[in-house]
Amino acid sequence: MSGLGRSSWQYRARPSKDAALRARLRELAAGHRRFGYRRLAVLLRREGWAVNVKRVYRLYREEGLMVRRKRRKRVARGRSPRPDAPTAAGVRWAMDFMSDSTATGRRLRTLNIVDEFTRECLAIEVDTSLTGERVVRVLDRLCIERGRPAELLTDNGPEFTGRALDAWAYANKVKLRFIEPGKPTQNGTVESFNGRMREECLNEHWFGNVGHARGIIEAWRRHYNEVRPHSSLGYQTPAEYAKRGAGLRSSLTTSAPRFEDHQGIALEQTTEGLS
Repeated sequence: MSGLGRSSWQYRARPSKDAALRARLRELAAGHRRFGYRRLAVLLRREGWAVNVKRVYRLYREEGLMVRRKRRKRVARGRSPRPDAPTAAGVRWAMDFMSDSTATGRRLRTLNIVDEFTRECLAIEVDTSLTGERVVRVLDRLCIERGRPAELLTDNGPEFTGRALDAWAYANKVKLRFIEPGKPTQNGTVESFNGRMREECLNEHWFGNVGHARGIIEAWRRHYNEVRPHSSLGYQTPAEYAKRGAGLRSSLTTSAPRFEDHQGIALEQTTEGLS
């Protein structure tokens, strides 16, 4: 025995091994406010942290970083048949419109075009008004960059059912497929994309004007394609999955340099593929 009384002993706290990891997790969560613990774990592993999902989940809860989600009322309805899934990139593009507004209350519309196979967002056209003729011009530009798709999947909006798109599809031998009225689940890929865009971009920013909105939304589109892990692609990014075709769906472990969007929010850009 040392001869010291018990009242003389004091516990000396050791520095936590998780301190640096907690700090980085908080930074990533602040820069990606709508990311859950699984996507944050992917970003940490890209940077070289040797962590598993369970450890990240524990720290995520202890730091109070949980994403709050609104509970939507579920309405019982019959299931709608969906088109067969495409088997390659460029086979079917899905299109849809979204609406938002600037800080001054001016209306904004976006035309979102997504490749159903790779989940890539090919374009987001932003303006106060988007007509069928404008849709055709965007498609012409994408066809020059990527080639023509075999099909276009849309809802029954007037911009999609009008003469301009019909004439373009006929001239370019592209099949138009329309979902049933009131059945958005038949265009689930673009509807899912719209939800992510609403949560992670539109709800996170104030747009001063149309030009400002275009810059912010285009930066987010690149981030979505090149950085954001996509759960249905095995936590690869859409750009990586497109580059690898129908490669193995496994998660990424890459290091990522950072760039900033138009409001100074740090984003990360992947430069490597699967380990």
